[in-house]
Amino acid sequence: MPRTSKRGGPQTRARILEVANRLFHERGYEAVTVAEIAREAGVSSVTVFKHFPRKEDLFMDRAADAADLLRSGVRDRAPDVDALTSLRDMSFRLLDTRHPLSGVSDLSVPFFRTVAESPALVARARGIASELQTALTDELDRDPAFEGNATFLAAFFIAGYGTVLVETVRRRIAGEPTSAVVKDHHVHLEQLFTTLRDGVGSERQSLGPAAT
Repeated sequence: MPRTSKRGGPQTRARILEVANRLFHERGYEAVTVAEIAREAGVSSVTVFKHFPRKEDLFMDRAADAADLLRSGVRDRAPDVDALTSLRDMSFRLLDTRHPLSGVSDLSVPFFRTVAESPALVARARGIASELQTALTDELDRDPAFEGNATFLAAFFIAGYGTVLVETVRRRIAGEPTSAVVKDHHVHLEQLFTTLRDGVGSERQSLGPAAT
């Protein structure tokens, strides 16, 4: 069999990501070009685009991981657990483990700050949200045990989780105490899933700091 070139393998991809993220954090996303990343990584621009179709994907490379989490939340749940409960459990696991996708991790603050400062990355984040909604809808549609409206649940969950995440990230970037942000993130997740389960009532709760 023909030998696969190492320049196109996972090591090359990892090297490109390492260089890209270092340059983005050092100089800002908008100030770095793909050509500079390629040169620093020792590859061609063509090789960079082979692994990352958009420049934004060099920084926001966890979209596939997020989609896999959503699919697993539906597909791998126990037979006696409904899809919404499984998505709830997944969301709280992200918080409890300080997963980067929860927004509460100290290590994720520079990442989200860079996103907030770049119109291109903000636009890509919105595109990723749309892609995740489609992925969740498709997975729910394929699930014979799910009897609800897949389109609505996916749309409401992605929008709701995104709202909680953005508020958490905003406060983390502002330097608010981690313990307070984590506590409110937990409360807001509870509010989100209560709303998804029971519907939006007449007494809507705000997404500001939770009352003590």
